[in-house]
Amino acid sequence: MHSIASLDDLRALCAAPAAVSEYFPIGQDAIDTFAELTHDRQWIYVDPERAAADSPYGCTVAHAFLILSMVSAAFGQCFAFPGRKLALNYGFDRLRFTGPVPAGARVRGAFTLQQLDDVRPGEVRCHWKVEMQVEGSERPAMVATWLVLMRF
Repeated sequence: MHSIASLDDLRALCAAPAAVSEYFPIGQDAIDTFAELTHDRQWIYVDPERAAADSPYGCTVAHAFLILSMVSAAFGQCFAFPGRKLALNYGFDRLRFTGPVPAGARVRGAFTLQQLDDVRPGEVRCHWKVEMQVEGSERPAMVATWLVLMRF
């Protein structure tokens, strides 16, 4: 885990190799819970028998937005910010869902700080390259640039 106590520490991280989280299991229970919470109960997510017969993947898959929602947890495994006063999710640029996550698969996050924009003294907008990777797959499930406003 990287400990980022100051804006100078954050600047030093720019363009460093990716920080990678541990894997998170994405089981059918998590997919079903997400389907209930979001009211998105499409069969490809919640009906294993039909998915086995009709899905191009041969099984149920996780919602893309479920994988997106795991970004924060993965990020929290990679970085600690003891000197930070504030962090705000500013959004995503070029968010793409590039591969399926079969039920029972494990995913992890890989984060690279690509750019910092000075907003005001002590405050920056971070541009994090994010990949949500699926264990055993060459293709990530999601790629994006995550924008986070941080104040130190």
